[in-house]
Amino acid sequence: MCLVDAAGEPVGPGLIYRDNRAAGEAAAMRERFGSEALHARTGHLAAGFHIAPKLLWLRDHEPEAFGRAATMLQPRDLVGLALTGELATDGTHAAATLLYDLRAGAWASDLIAALDLDPGLLPAIRPSWETLGSLRGGVARRVGLPASTPVVLGGADSQACALGAGVVASGPVSEMAGSSTCLNAAVVEPLDVLEVTHYPHVVPGPYTTETGINTTGAAIAWLADLAYGGRRGRARPDDFGRLDAEAADAAPGSDGVHVLPVLADGERTDPALRGAITGLSLRHGRAAIARASFEGVAYAIRSQLDLLVQGGMAPTDLRVSGGDARLATWNRIKADVTGLPVLTIPGDAATTGVAMLAGLGSGFYRDPADAIGRCVRPDPPVRPDPANRDRYDEGFREHVELASSVVVRRPEV
Repeated sequence: MCLVDAAGEPVGPGLIYRDNRAAGEAAAMRERFGSEALHARTGHLAAGFHIAPKLLWLRDHEPEAFGRAATMLQPRDLVGLALTGELATDGTHAAATLLYDLRAGAWASDLIAALDLDPGLLPAIRPSWETLGSLRGGVARRVGLPASTPVVLGGADSQACALGAGVVASGPVSEMAGSSTCLNAAVVEPLDVLEVTHYPHVVPGPYTTETGINTTGAAIAWLADLAYGGRRGRARPDDFGRLDAEAADAAPGSDGVHVLPVLADGERTDPALRGAITGLSLRHGRAAIARASFEGVAYAIRSQLDLLVQGGMAPTDLRVSGGDARLATWNRIKADVTGLPVLTIPGDAATTGVAMLAGLGSGFYRDPADAIGRCVRPDPPVRPDPANRDRYDEGFREHVELASSVVVRRPEV
């Protein structure tokens, strides 16, 4: 989020979603409103991840900058303002604030008032597929496009990714595999599992569930930099290929090595959690650690999928897109660990999804089904190997135990 003044200029640095400085404010919101009530109303369990706690933190700790703020914008909203001069957001971004009534599809005015926040800070909410406006004259000249070019609002990355993966009905689950991972499924009604967050979909009708893991691709990149980057210090694309190949040479279970890939000073639901590597011996090389890192992320994904099952959903397949979808060994491990077919979506499904929204908003596609039929081309599925089921069931139990027993020092934020 970024606070801007009346001229549209930022009043200070923006805050990224991983920034957990507002964990205390989130805890206060849970205590005041009740976790169950907040989840039922907003689709979310209050955490430092969300924007409302960040607003409260800024109000209390940076009052001068906060006092100059006219509007709270998220990155896409800021780009929309620059392109068109229009202030607006969509439901997928609004839902990340804890100030949005999920079923009503509008700002929750009573929550905003109870927190003594100015409702004027929040931009108007418009549909993801709607045209925000046309290019401002100066922008049109700079980019060489007609000023009449429509700018379609679009949606949050992972919800757009779900569209780009063809996930608009119950069953398939979209995995946006980047530095972090977002898992999204389409549901007719929100699930009553507190750990599962919900957003309106970027297309009319369903909601999307979302669970997230803060460091997945980032954990692999960290390992690649340390163990494969050599004297350069930074891994190159071919280094990731070597990491993937070496991980394939290690046996399932990584000879007892287990990695808990929590490397962002906490997870969304637990700011105090930290990463760990256990089971190491002198006999282990970097291949075992590479495979264990892949497996650790896959176990974390399985734990998120289990939350959907608790809520009554039955996942049918995992559709992986993003930069890390290219790692074939990792896709094989995800299939074996989760027990689901894994389909790679070529390219970047989030980019495809927002392009599909642009096509819907400008009338290029008739409807979402037309857009999906013309744009979504999954690769053949990687199916789980039954021979690895027992080993990975055991590994998943070890993962759950490790994640619940690591002793950590609560950080000062």
